[in-house]
This record gives sequence, structure tokens and C-alpha cells, in this order.
Amino acid sequence: MDYLKSVVPSQIVSERGSNLVIINPGSANVRIGLAKQDTPFNVPHCIARRNTQTGKPNVLDQMLNTQVTTNQHVERERAYNTAASLLKIPFLDEGSSFGSSSRKMARIDGYNQPSIITKKDTVFTWTNVYEDDPTSPAASDTSADKAEASETRAATDFKDTGESKRKYREMIFGEEAMKISSKEPYCVHRPIRRGHFNVSPHYSAQQVSEDMVAIWDWVLLEKLNIVHNERNKYSAVLVVPGTFDSREIKEMLTIVLRDLRFNSAVVHQEGLSAIFGNGLSTACIVNMGAQTSTVVCIEDGVSMPNTEKVLPFGGEDICRCLLWIQRHNQNWPQIRTDVLAKPIDMLMLNQLKESYCDIKEGDLETVATVNSYEDGMSAVPHKTNLTSLNVPPMGLFYPNLLVPEVFPQPPRTWFQDHENMLEETWNMDYAGGGGNMGQLVWDSFAVSPFKPKKEEKIGLAEAITSSILSAGRIELQRKLFSSIQLVGGVGLTKGLVSAVEERVLHAIPPTEAIDTVEVLPSRMDPTFISWKGGAILGILDFGREAWINRKEWMQNGIHVGSGRKYRDSYYIQAQAMCFISS
Repeated sequence: MDYLKSVVPSQIVSERGSNLVIINPGSANVRIGLAKQDTPFNVPHCIARRNTQTGKPNVLDQMLNTQVTTNQHVERERAYNTAASLLKIPFLDEGSSFGSSSRKMARIDGYNQPSIITKKDTVFTWTNVYEDDPTSPAASDTSADKAEASETRAATDFKDTGESKRKYREMIFGEEAMKISSKEPYCVHRPIRRGHFNVSPHYSAQQVSEDMVAIWDWVLLEKLNIVHNERNKYSAVLVVPGTFDSREIKEMLTIVLRDLRFNSAVVHQEGLSAIFGNGLSTACIVNMGAQTSTVVCIEDGVSMPNTEKVLPFGGEDICRCLLWIQRHNQNWPQIRTDVLAKPIDMLMLNQLKESYCDIKEGDLETVATVNSYEDGMSAVPHKTNLTSLNVPPMGLFYPNLLVPEVFPQPPRTWFQDHENMLEETWNMDYAGGGGNMGQLVWDSFAVSPFKPKKEEKIGLAEAITSSILSAGRIELQRKLFSSIQLVGGVGLTKGLVSAVEERVLHAIPPTEAIDTVEVLPSRMDPTFISWKGGAILGILDFGREAWINRKEWMQNGIHVGSGRKYRDSYYIQAQAMCFISS
């Protein structure tokens, strides 16, 4: 403790953060970096594998998506009109009052002018899917199985370009994977979808795990320059979303310790990490990611499990709502925009959302450039008038606006919490065929000692209110209502802070003696707060009592009563809090 009082904080970060890797996986992106870094590398959490079969889709999830029903369309239009009345804009089928909004539209254009046509748009190129040198020595750093498989495919790997024969890249990662033309023989895989492992009849649990290993290993090699034979000198902190269950967290520990070869690892929940990322001790953490949102209350650095809420929507749903509104208003150009089949379209919509969406009253319109990405061709810009830009983010409060993709649930057996993670469980069948796909997977989650987390069909304001009111004492409730923290990429939405304060205040029952709601300002980019908190926890955790050693994990796994379960990390933050307060 004397050392901690005398040492300079930057010295602790430098000494203890140079061999500590923080991994924060999400549905859309994975954030990985050394604890000593200010911000991590933020990489799209996807991998494109080369197709050897004809007829396979270019995005694996295309095989699962279902169409929006008529009832969902009706509910969406009703939700739009509810939001429109609050924002004081015309209803969906009343049209837009262009004359009255021209002045406001000009002001918005002027404010956002630098982001309308960017250099990134003008120099867009499709990903080069060929290896520069098929005889590169780097190809030797593969397993025997991969080498044997590559020999059998050698005859089909090469393409005659007229000058030389080039070989297709077997795997492509990150943003490059999202910019592959659909005419190329590749299929994009996303190992995490809607806050869970993306297990399906078309995507086995083993393949999900292998893809995750490949993506993380690529980031460690290409971005952090941590080679395989040096990994035993590093430890890892897994900062996991609150949506994950015990089985998924244990599988991630196996990936980190067995496959990525880290010396030791510990797990922290995103909500807990966010507290330390912003230098707080008590707060209501609202984590809004790309595909899911979670709410949890933290008191004095300790999570309150009974306050957890999981909402099945996020930033990507706002993007698709933006596209739906523009098409309904006939503002979208006559181009083929498909966010499911063409990942590059989701990147474009996300850029439009971040640049122009704002929660404020009145008609909100702007002129922006929309790009058309056709197979193998250069991006074609289309200038168009985008309207009702304040409605899509209101879907956070009226989730019927955000009609999500519908995916079958993972197999029921996948969620069994086996204590011995070395058991062979990859080849489990889908119990009962397709009959169980429509049931809630949580209904059979009887093995886990914790109460399962169910997704709730409520808006963000109701979720925050319900979470805080579950905290118990009125003094604590008042403190939490005045200490709301927005984290995740959606937290950057303009106008969201005041909207949350207003909507939560209206959602509090009149019988409650609470009249103040406040969202605390963030000390850094909300996207990276949880990652930064994981770095702080890892650096200040001197005792490492809840850390799991690679050898111990490989030999023993986790046993009942061993005192080494990952959930011990729920309480380890109390030790770090002591150091911060001293």
C-alpha cells in the first residue's frame, strides 16, 4: 500500500500494462489492446472464409433471416406516429412540410458539410482477395491439418490473370471482410450475434469457436505484434457483455488460454468495467451496443444482479430503421441496398446515422451522399434528401420501430453449464429437430445456478426505471437516478442524453418520491469505456486471486467448490476500488 501511495499512476500503467491484453468482444466489433494503450484497436468482429462450394451465400446469416410480418409493419408505423407526435413532425403518411423546413435543413447541411463527401468515399476500392505471393514463408506457420487441406485444394486455388497465377486468400478479417464483392467466392461469418454465440443449424458451435480464435489471433499478430511463442509472457482480461451465459464465458476462457496461449486470464462484466472506465463507484450503467442493449446497477463497485435488463436492439437496428424511413418516404435512390447480404451497406448506413441522426424537435432533414456498391464496380455516389432523421434513434424508447432480424435460437443443449469444459460437447444434436426453435432457450436453462437473463420487450426508459427501482433502498434509488452512465457506440448519438433524462423522468411512477434524473458526462469515447475499465481493473488487481492459470485450466477446468469460478471477478473490483480511493 505504501508503494501505491508513492508511485506515479503513469508508472503503474507502464509497468503492469505492457504485458496485459484487454479483450472486449461484441456482436459487431471486438476491441483488443494492451492495457497501457489509451484506446484499443476496434475491429469488425467477422471473418470471410473462401468458399469451395457453389451456391453458398456470401453472408452466412442470410440463411437464417426471416421477413418482417404484417403485424410488425403495423406496429412499426404506429410507433413512428407516436415518436412523430413527440418530435412535432408530420405522421408517417402525411408527408413532410418541405417549405417550413428549408431553413432548418440548410443549417444542418452547413454543420455537417465536411462529412457529406469524404475522401474515404471517393477512393473506395473492393478488397483484394488474392495473395501477393503464394509462396510466402508466412504460409508455413500453419497446422499440419491446414497444410494437408491446402494441398488437396491447390488445383482450384489459383486463377489465371493473363500474367501470372494468383492464389485466393483463405481468410480475410475485419473491415476488409466487409468490403469483399459478393461475386467473389467468400462467405462472411459473424461468431457473435445478438449478444450470444451465433450457433445455428448452419453454423456449428465448433466453427463459431474456430472463427473467434482466427479473428482474435489475427488482431494479436497484425495489430499488437504479439507472436505465438511470446504469448506465455502475457495475461488477458476478458471484458464480456452482460448477455453472455456461463457456458459462453467458459468457452471464451478456453479460447484465450488454450488456443491463444495466454499465461493467465480473468473475466469481468462490461457493466462493472464501465464503472472504473469512468472513475465512478455507484451508477446505473446503460450499455448500448450494435445489436443488444443492457442495463445494470452498480453500488460501491459491486454489481446488483437483480437489476440486470437485456434489450434486443442496438445501433444496427437504428441504421435499418433509417433505411426503412427513407424508402417509405421515397427519398432513397433506386439502388440495391441490402444490409444483410452486403455488409458494406451497413457500414455506409452507420456513417449516415452517426453524421446526421439527432434527437430534437422539428423537421430534421439534410442533403447527403449515398453510395451504391455494385459487384466489382466503383462506388457510385447519389445525392439525396434524407428526412425524419430524428425518428430512428427514438426507436430506443419505442422498440417497435426497430424490427430486428429474426434468428432461430441456438440448440438447447448448447446452454447446459458443464462444469468440466474439456468434455466433448461439440457434436450435440438440435434437440427435437426444428420444433424447439420457436421456444425461449432460457426456459430450459435449469443447470446454471444463476437466474437466466431474458430479453425484455420494453423501451430504454422503462428498462432504466425498472432496473433502478429494483435496487431497493430509496436513498440508493435517488443516487442511481442521478448517476446514469451511457456507454457503447450508440451513446454518441446527438441529443440522446437529454432524451434519456426526459423519458426516464416521465417513466418513474408518480408514487415514487423521485424528481431528479441525470446522465453523467463521459470522460472518454463511450465506445471504449468498458475496455478502459477492464484495463484499470487488470492493472490494479495485484492479488490476482480470481485469475486462472493456463496449465490449471487445461488440466482441471472448473470444479464445484474450487473457488476459481469466473464469477469471483464480480467482487474483485472492491480491491481495486480500495486502491483508487486511497
